[in-house]
Amino acid sequence: MKIVVYAISKNESQFVDRWMDSMGEADQVVVLDTGSTDDTVERLRARGAQVTVEEISPWRFDVARNRSLELVEEDADICVCTDLDEIFHPGWRSALETAWTPEAGQARYRYTWSFRSDGGEGVVFWYEKIHRRHGYRWVHPVHEVLQWVGPGQAGPMVTAAGVQMDHHPDPSKSRGQYLPLLELSVQEAPEDDRNVHYLGREYFFYGRWEDCIVTLRRHLSLPTATWKDERAASMRYIAKAYLQKGDPIQARGWFFRAAAEAPHLREPWMDLAMLCYQQENWDGVLYFTGIALAITVRPDTYICEAEPWGPLPYDLRCQAYFRTGRNSLALEEAQKALSLSPTDPRLRGNVAVLSRMQ
Repeated sequence: MKIVVYAISKNESQFVDRWMDSMGEADQVVVLDTGSTDDTVERLRARGAQVTVEEISPWRFDVARNRSLELVEEDADICVCTDLDEIFHPGWRSALETAWTPEAGQARYRYTWSFRSDGGEGVVFWYEKIHRRHGYRWVHPVHEVLQWVGPGQAGPMVTAAGVQMDHHPDPSKSRGQYLPLLELSVQEAPEDDRNVHYLGREYFFYGRWEDCIVTLRRHLSLPTATWKDERAASMRYIAKAYLQKGDPIQARGWFFRAAAEAPHLREPWMDLAMLCYQQENWDGVLYFTGIALAITVRPDTYICEAEPWGPLPYDLRCQAYFRTGRNSLALEEAQKALSLSPTDPRLRGNVAVLSRMQ
C-alpha cells in the first residue's frame, strides 16, 4: 500500500523539521509552496520532500489543495492531506492501514485542534482529510472540503481509531483572508448551509454583530440546515451578538432556543450558566451547570468546545456556593475544578483559601 502525504506551504520554516519527522512514515511527501520568502522550500527539500513552487492567484484554498493533490503520483493508494503546523502521533501509518479497506473512500481520525494553557486538550473532533487517490477534489475558497467527483458512489468512510493528529499553529499568523474568502464562498454557493454558518461566525469574530445575526438567522432558515448541533451553534452566536449589542433579554431567549435545539450539548447550558453568573443569579448558575454536567458523552465534532469539558462548570459552581455561604460545597467543587487543570494558580488558590475556611 502506497501512502503519500501532500500539503501546501508558505513561510513555515519553523515547522519543517517537526512536520517531516511526523510524516516520515509515509512513502512520499509532496508539497506545493505558494511563495515562501524564507527558507521553507530549501529546508523541505533537504528533508526529502518533493516541493513544487507555484503562485496561486487569486488565492483560494481549494485551488491550492487541488494543485497539491495533482502532484501526488498516480499509483498512490491513500492520500493524506495535512498542513505544516500539524503532526501525527507515531504509529499513524500502521493504524491507518489497519482501518483501511479496499473499497474505502475516506478515513476519519482524531484531531486536536487546540490546547489549553495548561497543556491539556482543548477543542477535539474527528477529521476527514485522508482519502483514496482518485475521484476526489477540494471545493470552496476557504474551509474547503473534499467532494466526490468520480464515477458511481464514493467509497465508505472508515474510522482510523488509532490515528491522532495535533494542531500547533503559529499564533502570529493572520487569518485576515478568511472573511473575504467566506463571503466569496457564500456568493458562489448561497444555499450551502455550512458556508453560511461559517460566514456568520466569522462576522462575530470581527465584531460585526448585526451582520452576524442576519447571516446566522439566514443559516437557520435554509432547508438543508438540519444538523442540530450546528443550528444550536448559530443560535448561540446570535445570542452572544445580542449580548454585545447590550440586549441580554434577546440573548437569553436565543440561548434557551439553542438548548432546546440541542439539549445533548453542554455548550448552551454553560452559556446560560455564564449569563446567570454575570447577573449574580447563583441558583441559576447551579441549575444550568448541573444540567451541563449531567451530559457525560462528549461529542466528536468541531462544534464541541473545550471550556464546558474542562474546569469551568465546577469553577462556576464553586463561586455560586461560596457567594451563598456554602463553603464546604464550594471546596468540593474547587477541588474538582483543580483536578482538571492542576497547574492553574487561581484554581489552586481557591482550594487553599477554602481549605483554610473549613
